[in-house]
Amino acid sequence: MPRLKLGSVQEQLLDAVQLNWYDLMEKFEHIAYEGKEFCIEWYCTERGKSQAYQYYQSSTQAGKIKMLKLFKLLGDMGSIKDNTKFRYEGNGIYAFKPQPDRFLCFFFKGKKIIVTNAFRKKQQKLPKLEKMKAQICQKDFFQRIEQDEYYEQQTQVNF
Repeated sequence: MPRLKLGSVQEQLLDAVQLNWYDLMEKFEHIAYEGKEFCIEWYCTERGKSQAYQYYQSSTQAGKIKMLKLFKLLGDMGSIKDNTKFRYEGNGIYAFKPQPDRFLCFFFKGKKIIVTNAFRKKQQKLPKLEKMKAQICQKDFFQRIEQDEYYEQQTQVNF
């Protein structure tokens, strides 16, 4: 896949983390990171919205670097052994945990990880509402994939 033109902030992040980064503002292709083991993608609604990507974009540079390091680790190595960084939350939902943020996701066939939603951690337990949002996104994703509509409708993405 060809590498797209990067903005100055993304170039700094790329230098800091040494990732294969795609300029999602220029051309959104769902891909957050493509590693040797997994391809990590942002989930989008039918209207082209990606709450997780919007949350990521609003993060500080340090927060973005923490998240990209976790994407790189899981994408390239295939696992993260540290439960304080990545954890199974039940019902097929997992959480990337770059403190103090949480990015919920699920695994999909073809070695894909779909990042559904993100939030700032304010309590010890995972909020039920956030997990429910991730499960709704997961169900929508599976239905749209089954109908062969998910990737077809993502040509126009609104951020």
